Amino acid sequence: MAAAAYAALGSLMHVLDQIQQPACRWIQLEREKIEILYKEVSFLQDFLEGYSQSRDKEIEVLVRQIAVIADEAEDIIECHVVDQIHEGSDGRSHDMASLSFSMSLSIFCQDIDKIIEKLDSIKKELMIVKEERVFQELIMSKTSVLASSSKLPPTVKNFVVGFDEQLVCIMEQLTGYKDDLQIMSIVGMGGIGKTTLARTAFDHPYIVHYFSDKRIWITVSEKYNVRETLLGVLNDIGDGGREDVETGKSLVECRDDELGEKLYKRLFDERYLIVLDDVWSTEIWDGLKLFFPKNRRGSRIIVTTRQSSLAVSLGSQNPYLMNFLNKDQSWNLLCEKVFSQEGCPIPELEDVGKVIADGCGGLPLAIAVISGLLAKSDMTREFWQFVAENVSSYANSGDDEHCLKILTLSYNNLSIHLKPCFLYVGVLSKDRNIQVSKLIRLWVAEGFVKPARGKSLEEVAEEYMKDLVDRNLIMIRKLGCSGKIKRCGIHDLLRDLCVRESHIQRYTRIPRVQHVCFGEEKNVCFLCGHPSTQESIDVPLVLVGFRSMLAIPLVCSACRNTYTHLRLRLVKLKVIDKAYFPYSRECQAPTKLRYLAVKEASWNGEEVPIRLVFVSPSKRPLLWNLQTLLLDFFISRGNPLVLPCEIWEMPQLRHVVVRRAELPNPLKKDSTILENLQTISYLRNFRCTVEAVERIPNLKKLKIYYANAVQDLSCYSLYNLAYLHKLESLFLLAQDLFSEKLAFPCSLKKLNLSWCRIPWENMKHDDGWYVDVEWWRAENIHFPNLERLLLEQVFYLKEIPSGIGDIATLQSIELNSCGNSVVKSAKQILEEQRSLGNETLQLNVNGERYQVGSSYSLGIRQDKTTFSLCACGFEVRREGCLVLSMLQ
Repeated sequence: MAAAAYAALGSLMHVLDQIQQPACRWIQLEREKIEILYKEVSFLQDFLEGYSQSRDKEIEVLVRQIAVIADEAEDIIECHVVDQIHEGSDGRSHDMASLSFSMSLSIFCQDIDKIIEKLDSIKKELMIVKEERVFQELIMSKTSVLASSSKLPPTVKNFVVGFDEQLVCIMEQLTGYKDDLQIMSIVGMGGIGKTTLARTAFDHPYIVHYFSDKRIWITVSEKYNVRETLLGVLNDIGDGGREDVETGKSLVECRDDELGEKLYKRLFDERYLIVLDDVWSTEIWDGLKLFFPKNRRGSRIIVTTRQSSLAVSLGSQNPYLMNFLNKDQSWNLLCEKVFSQEGCPIPELEDVGKVIADGCGGLPLAIAVISGLLAKSDMTREFWQFVAENVSSYANSGDDEHCLKILTLSYNNLSIHLKPCFLYVGVLSKDRNIQVSKLIRLWVAEGFVKPARGKSLEEVAEEYMKDLVDRNLIMIRKLGCSGKIKRCGIHDLLRDLCVRESHIQRYTRIPRVQHVCFGEEKNVCFLCGHPSTQESIDVPLVLVGFRSMLAIPLVCSACRNTYTHLRLRLVKLKVIDKAYFPYSRECQAPTKLRYLAVKEASWNGEEVPIRLVFVSPSKRPLLWNLQTLLLDFFISRGNPLVLPCEIWEMPQLRHVVVRRAELPNPLKKDSTILENLQTISYLRNFRCTVEAVERIPNLKKLKIYYANAVQDLSCYSLYNLAYLHKLESLFLLAQDLFSEKLAFPCSLKKLNLSWCRIPWENMKHDDGWYVDVEWWRAENIHFPNLERLLLEQVFYLKEIPSGIGDIATLQSIELNSCGNSVVKSAKQILEEQRSLGNETLQLNVNGERYQVGSSYSLGIRQDKTTFSLCACGFEVRREGCLVLSMLQ
């Protein structure tokens, strides 16, 4: 339950942070009580971070209570805020409103006092339990026994099935010509065969002969003790019953440093091989490394671990990364395990057997477990077909859940802040390619991400993602050009583990994410959009902001099982079709919502304007805590979706992603500053007025377009884009810019200009329609943060400015269907940078990586049917801002 408690506390901390921000000063609260509650919650968060690995039943009971109380506190605050929004516009007299508010604030304070009292009581009990456990551990640490380190895994026969190349590679590294001590690491997820590979190499006759002096196997695992490890090693090499000649002490009587010195002396004159199996942290290595002599006799140390970064920190030069088996290797291993021979002797089982092998996802442990089950079966096609349809279930249930237990070790070893994030990946979707940007937004919305000074929540979440990848729990499916993870996935068996743990933990108890789908299907869950049975929730008593009743929303069984707290306050969301007014589509959204995705499942072919409306009795939106708004409607270019003005009054908004929508201008200058807003995409005819730009000071990504009907862009003030000092990515589509000046901030890392056709008289084609750049002047200071330069179908540009290569952040230059002179200048830039020691910059021409010194045949067709994405010239004006202008 620790993950559930930590997630609930994190979500509550998010709410407490927000209501204390300047943008929420309108919320009437007892600030002192909020500060006391904040301190209580912060203490419990810190406690869970230090004691998340505890299996103590007393602590588990208290932690379970924390999750419930945290949800209760969040509910109290949310209801109080929504009540204020509602009561602020009900038309009552000032005196009546003041009296009502006083009563409401008094009840709120009483409820908060009760929450603080409950949390303080739990805190005291936790401190008592903590002191008792520290005392018990102190007593246990003083009683050490003579242990054995070896606990060798059994030798696996026929291991080379699927791993013969890996074995050869490991043996070559073990017996290489280097005399100094070498540390080798084998890295991969649990069950992928790290221990088996190390064990096979350890017992290979040639390795046994090569390291005839000393071979030591040390099983580390999660729980380790340096003293017990040293005692076990010395016992295994024959020193267990001896007394020290100089001191007369037995091993048990020696101090840790004396044990280490004894081991050092025994190994000093020998060529030794030591395997540290299943290492989880650097602490065990830090405690042992001084006792492994660097005697220049060709000694080797093998470390197996599930964490990639750990291998590097141990000093391993080239960690060996274990890959999943391919289909043929999986099938061969299954046949070897089931039939003890190559191939399947029963033809009717071969096709279904290959389905089973493929269903194991290339994980040797899963294949071994399934093979044990199949080997004991009656070998009927019916039974094998049933197993093929339930591979994950059988892999995780067979052999005393051996497979599941091994994978669970990785989950148990996670830091508490990563556990909710990992579980969320497993239950998010069965899609093998999860969009990382979406996943990160969901983590943030659920409150899983803990704020860090100087970093956005998204940046912290990216670090969480990298940590999970490093632990081999999440697999990278696709990387972006900048090296960021674009898409990820998770092994089927790990997904089953997540589902199982999620049912135990119940770490998402309140719906903060909603997916709405307008379509032909009527009986759908109002939270996830999936088909639902006629299961409803009790809403008539909890509606806010409505004069008329709404249809009772349906809830699917999955959401009912996931969310234990379904007594919600709802707000109405309407999509109004202007052409058929008052026809509209509507849905109900919980006021606790932080992530709202609305999509249209079908389109009737009509191209009509529609308007999104948040039905609220107040100028302030009832979805006061909304962070992400995703709208996906079938909309024509000429008839965009019109967003509600209330968006400018949502201070928690972080991402607004729509399909061709118009955003009205801010209503007044002194309105809310959207300090959290990072993404706006994809707006039509966005007016970059001073008022609008000042309201979004921290925007990082902007995607805008200007319709064909726009004849004069000057009224859109595009030059004000330069004042978005945090903007990193800009997509701009605008036909016929004419004399409009564009200015960009120096923070830009990605710039995409589409259809920007400036009619420079000396650069026009014969038809006067398309325009191409011939000369481009720029220096490295003009694009100080540029990471990627992409030029497509730029036929007439003479050269890329050489100063572009001096940009410190530039990682790649990509040319697609460009002229010979452009390619030649790019090659010169790359060669110059290589001569200066820059090995980072890469050049790709028409999808192929160019290597310095290689010949490259251009053969690019040039014609006048060009579609130029980069028909723009650049020069610098006004304090380093990049200005698009006509170059004479």
